[in-house]
Order: sequence, then C-alpha cells, then structure tokens
Amino acid sequence: MNELPIHAVLPDLISALREQTGAVLIAPPGAGKTTAVAPVLLDQPWCTGQIILLSPRRVAARAAAERMADMMGEKAGDTVGYLTRMDSRQSAKTRILVMTEAIFVNRIIEDAELSGVSAVLFDEAHERHLDSELGLALALESRAILREDLRICIMSATIDGERFAGLIGDNAPVVESEGKAFPLRIEWLGARAGQRIEDQMASAILTAWKQEEGDILAFLPGVREIERVHERLSAKLAGTPILPLHGQVDPAGQRAAIRRNPDGLRRIVLATAIAETSLTLNGVSVVVDSGLARRAEFDRAAGTTHLVTMRASQAAAAQRAGRAARLGPGIAYRLWEEAGHPGRPKFDPPEIETADLAPLVLSLAKWGTPDPATLCWLDTPPAASIASARDRLQKLGALEDSGSISPWGNQIASLPMDPVSAATVLFGAEVSQALPAAKLALLLQERGLGGRGEDLIQRLARWDTDRSPRAKSARKLAEGWSRRAERLISGADSDPINPALFLAFAKPDNVARRRDGSGENWISAGGRGYFLDPASPLASAEWLIIGDAQGHAKGARITAAARLEPEDVETSLQYLIKRQSTLEWNEKDARVEARQLRKMGAITMASGPDPSPDPVAVQTLLMDTALKRLDELLPASLVARAKFAGIASLALDQLQASAEFWLAPLLEGRRDLNISPGKLADAILAQLDWNERQQLDRLAPREFQTPAGTSHPIDYSGEGAPSVDVRVQALFGLDQHPRIGSSPLLLNLTSPAGRPIQATRDLPGFWRGSWMDVCKDMKGRYPKHRWPEQPWLEKPSLKTKNAFSREES
Repeated sequence: MNELPIHAVLPDLISALREQTGAVLIAPPGAGKTTAVAPVLLDQPWCTGQIILLSPRRVAARAAAERMADMMGEKAGDTVGYLTRMDSRQSAKTRILVMTEAIFVNRIIEDAELSGVSAVLFDEAHERHLDSELGLALALESRAILREDLRICIMSATIDGERFAGLIGDNAPVVESEGKAFPLRIEWLGARAGQRIEDQMASAILTAWKQEEGDILAFLPGVREIERVHERLSAKLAGTPILPLHGQVDPAGQRAAIRRNPDGLRRIVLATAIAETSLTLNGVSVVVDSGLARRAEFDRAAGTTHLVTMRASQAAAAQRAGRAARLGPGIAYRLWEEAGHPGRPKFDPPEIETADLAPLVLSLAKWGTPDPATLCWLDTPPAASIASARDRLQKLGALEDSGSISPWGNQIASLPMDPVSAATVLFGAEVSQALPAAKLALLLQERGLGGRGEDLIQRLARWDTDRSPRAKSARKLAEGWSRRAERLISGADSDPINPALFLAFAKPDNVARRRDGSGENWISAGGRGYFLDPASPLASAEWLIIGDAQGHAKGARITAAARLEPEDVETSLQYLIKRQSTLEWNEKDARVEARQLRKMGAITMASGPDPSPDPVAVQTLLMDTALKRLDELLPASLVARAKFAGIASLALDQLQASAEFWLAPLLEGRRDLNISPGKLADAILAQLDWNERQQLDRLAPREFQTPAGTSHPIDYSGEGAPSVDVRVQALFGLDQHPRIGSSPLLLNLTSPAGRPIQATRDLPGFWRGSWMDVCKDMKGRYPKHRWPEQPWLEKPSLKTKNAFSREES
C-alpha cells in the first residue's frame, strides 16, 4: 500500500480517540483521510460496532466505499459498504458503512442511541452542508445524554479546526496533517465579455488538450453547460473519451469518470462542483475552471428553492485547482483575471444560512427539541428562517401551535424526504395510490429523471418506460417510499385519480391559474406570479400545480408542474375554495361597490355583484373613505366660521375624532357620500354646547345686515376674509366701517347689476375719496339709480330713483 500523508498522523488520531470521545482531523485534499481513517479504527478496543463515515454526496460515498474495499481486497458490501438514496451495498459483515448525510439524520432520529455504532466520522465538514451540521448537532446531544462512549470525529480540509473542536467540547484535540504538496501552476485566461461560458470553456479545454499532458478535469456550473461543452468538444476531438460527472449520471458512468481509461486513452471529465472534494480522479493533471458555481437558495417569500449561478469562492477555486496536483505536478486554467481573484468571496456561505429549514425544524420537533438554540451549532440557524419554516409546517399540519410535532407530522417525518414530498406520498397512500405519488415526489428531487421539460406527467410516463440503471434505481427507491407510506397509513381503495392532486394537497399555495391566452402568465393561490414558456405543453392548461420554479419571488419561471383539470379543482380541491364578499370604493362612480367572489387564496374564480352586502361593513368603508377626504366633504363656510371664532371642537382633527357621533348616523343605509351640506352643517353644529354656539354666532356671524335691511353671507375662507359682497346703495347712510369682532369686514362693493366696483376696509374714506370717480362712471351705466355726492347722508335703499322718490313722498 502506498504511504499517504495521513498515515503520519494516524497514531495521534488513534491515541486521541482512545483517550477521548471526540477529535478533529485537519488534512488537505489528497492526504487520504477519507479512505484511511475508518479502516485503522476497526481494531481499536472501543470499536466493537460499526463505523459510519458520512459523505456529502452519493458519488463520493460510493467511490470512497469502493476504494476502501479495493484496498482490503474485497468488494463493496463486505467489510466496507455504502448506503445512498438510490444505491446500496451492505451486508451482515459490514463494519464500515459510508452513507450520505441526509440518510444519517433519518437514522439517528429513528435510533437516537445509534445502536451498534461505535463511531461517526463527519468527512468534508468544511463544506457546511445543512444535513451534516444537523447530524452533528444530534450526534453530540446523543453522546451527551445516551451514548457517552460514542466517538465523533470531524474531518475537514480547512484550518478552522479550533472552532470545530470547541463545538465538540471536552477539550477535543485537533490533529493536523500537512499533506503532500505537488507543484501546481495557475494560468489566468481571463473572461471574454459577451461570449457564452460553454464556448469559453470549450476553447480553454482545447488549448489545454494541445499544450498539456494528462487527463483534463473541467468544472462547469451545471448539467446543461456540461452537455453543451460535450457537444462542442465531440465535434473537435472524435474518439476522445469525454465523460460527464454529476448527480444525474448513473453509477457506471460515474465510475468511468473517476477511473483511468482502461485502454490508456487521455480523457476529459466535465464535472459540476461534485468533483471539488472527496473524489480523486486518477490520471488528472489538468484542471480547467469556469469560475462559476450553482447553488440552491431558499426564497422565504415564495416558499421555493431556486438555483443561483454565481462566482465560485476562493476556497472552492483552491479545491478545484488542487485536483490537478493530487498525484503529481499539475496545472489549473482559470477563466478569470488574477487581479479579480481577491474580490471573490473567501468561502461559500454555510447552507444553514441559505437553505429551506423546514426539514430541519421538523426533524428537531420529532427529536423532541422544538427550539434549535438548545443544540450545539457552529452557526445558530437564522431566527427568520426558523419562523418561516414553522409557519409552513403548521399550515401543512405537521406542527402543533406549540411547535411540537403532530401525529400527522410524525408520519411525515417518518419518510426519508423533505416534508412536502413526504406529505405528497402520504396523501397518495390515503387512497391506495402511494406509488404514483412517490414517483411524482422523486421527479421533483432528481433532475433529469424522465427527461426534461416542465410537464411532470410527461416525465413520469417517460421514466416508466426507461430501462436505464438510473431509472431502475429510482423506481426501486419510489417503491420503497410507497411501501413505507402504506405501512403508516391504511388507505381506502378508490378509482385512480390525477397524481398531480397529491402534490396539490401538499402544496396548496402552488396551485396556479392561467392569467392570459398564451399561457405565459400565471397566478398562484399563494399570491405569487409565475411565468411559463408559451411553447410548453402546459401552456394550454387552465390550472397547474407548480412543483418547482426558478427565479425571484416577483416573477419565477415554472420549471416543473403538472396539469390540473377544472373538475379536479372543483371537486378534489373544493375545500380550498372560499366564498367571500368584497367592498371597494369605486372612485369613478363615487360609491361603494359590493361584489361576491369565489376564491382559492389569491385566485379569483368567479365574481359578481353582491345584492345584500353587510350594512355594517358598507358603513365602515364609507366612514373610512369619508375620513380620508373629510376636508373636501365638510361645509367649507362652517369650518371657516368655526376657525375664525376659535371653536376648537370644530377643527378638522377634532371632527375626525368625533365622526362616529355626527357622521356615522348620516351614512346609515347609504352607498355614497352625497350628503347635503345643510344636513352636514346641522350634524356638526349639534356637537356644540349652548356656550359654544353663542360664541360662534357672536364672534363669526353667518350674515351681515345692511342699513337697507338686506342680509348677505359672510365669507370667512376666501382671500381677505372676513368679507362680504354687498350692493353699494345698501350702505348709504353708513359712515362707520362695519367690523367682525376686532377685524374690519372687507366690503366687496357691487353695482346694481352685481358687478364689482371696489373693495374697501375703510368705508368713510371711500365715501370721501374715490366715490366721486365711481359716481361719474356709474351714472352713465345705471342712470335710473341714485348716485349722491354725499352717500353717508343718504337713506339706504336698493330702489331706483323714481321708486325711492315715490316712497319718500
């Protein structure tokens, strides 16, 4: 066996785990920690049971188990086995079991004591996966309460060992391996603005193929980019093994990508971030890095997880480049500038900050710890994400209001999948159709299964006829889920129903209705807008249940959905449909509009006039509307009088505060605000006591009485207020200017025809000043009327000269 760098520190690790129950192992990529640690622990006195080695990915778990088995001269499934969601090799002889982190979480929740397990090794802990951190928190609590002898070893490629050691507690030692460093050269190719990433990568790979030796490992953000680069390279490099490596590749294809070509041919491996850690690809000495990564982020507003393409972190870039120098000198080509490298984030954020925490919250509720803060975390789960997860789980019926798990939640948590998927399968089991429901749930988790396209039912049909190893493994997994669900729920036989309904039962907020003729715009019951490719076969549907969407909350693109027939909605989903009356203020008609609606959440299914709305609700809306525009509704003259008189109780804010007493009675039985000014004035004045009424009339009289006996309304709101419009002949005989309180009344003097002559606040001065000029002008225009030279000595009268003379005689 070749000596690996890790062998130099294994005695220290063995000693640490002999003396204590926890340790941290720091070893750089290629040191051999994944395959060397577990086997040397098997013969330790404390190791009487199984060793569980946790791996972040299925590909890495299977590869690690097969490598360790090969080193022992055995096959996977003997001393060393593995357990992943869609593949398993283990037996009664298995002492080392490599499993993915999510499977471990389910196992420890079902068996908190981890019966028959002597140690749990958390590999690649620096990747900070959510299931890894949840599994570690549960394992630490199990060790503290139930299993004092349980060994926990955290294995990481970072130098953050002290922080991990503090998490384990009890002065856990940190064992560090220096690793074996081979020369690594970095070539900075830079990015080409405006050119597609697959074209840039294909060009860079061809350059490396011509200039370098050894196998090439190229990192791309996702499956589609891998396929496009594959197409471009196949046209240029006929006969060259060009192998994809990602989660959708079947086990045989993944093994081919990891191992050397059996015929000794140079090969090109096109991989996602799956190849960053844990895997050693024999023969690779050249890495071509796109500098991009695709990461899942949970959108709390939308309640969905979407994939985001972003720049790979500095740590990820270092891991990728290190793949080239694991077994000898290597070179890494990077499609970005060296000057821009420091601007990249140093590390990827831990999943606990970005992921959907509903599975974590439900797992903890089943564990008996509703409050995550009571467990040990490297970073405590964000409070907002926990609150969002609890709210969604309570709507699903999985949690009680107290936060404890419900009986239905226990059934959901008993299935090894996220809560929505588990509920989908259980809803199917209730009508003895667990298998189609399980298949639908699996389609949403396994990208590419059943081909591509938004239509889940079409993918389901293609999967049923697919005889590939991956399709067969997926069917086996779905059958296992359905059997477990049927053991939990005894379903009643029924005629087959649309399996999309089971997803709709689990995600009622994702039931959506088309908003236009093209099928491009959709609105969900949860109130979120979606977009769909008009060329999709689903665009002609009226209703959909959306399984997955990519993009931001205000306009995500539907990537997976199933058609719901209108009769499905009206019958099976009838419990989601509510009748409600709505009241709106119709600005155009200036009245309350009452409508009766049939709604499924935010989706309006039917709308019509409501002939008998709630009169209290109508009056409340009228009142709210009136209060918003009270300054327009109130009699302006009365408000101005009150302000001039200093009547505080008739100020706008006071009238708003007392509106229920004077305004509400006027709105009874009405749909509009067309209340006569007189009624409004009477209602407002009724709020005054006797003293305030006297004060108002005394300090701000409504009318001005002229010497001629005529009455004229006083304007308290206009320019120059208080003012009054009065015919000049009505003021004859008056040689003292009239006043309102201490303010001189502005007299807007008019002709016999009511046309303005002059405005004055000094009537005696007007008589003796500009009156003579007015007389000259007015005598010619109104010769029948009196225009005396000394009007202050005349008797007031509005009659003509002749009529006045007859009256006098």
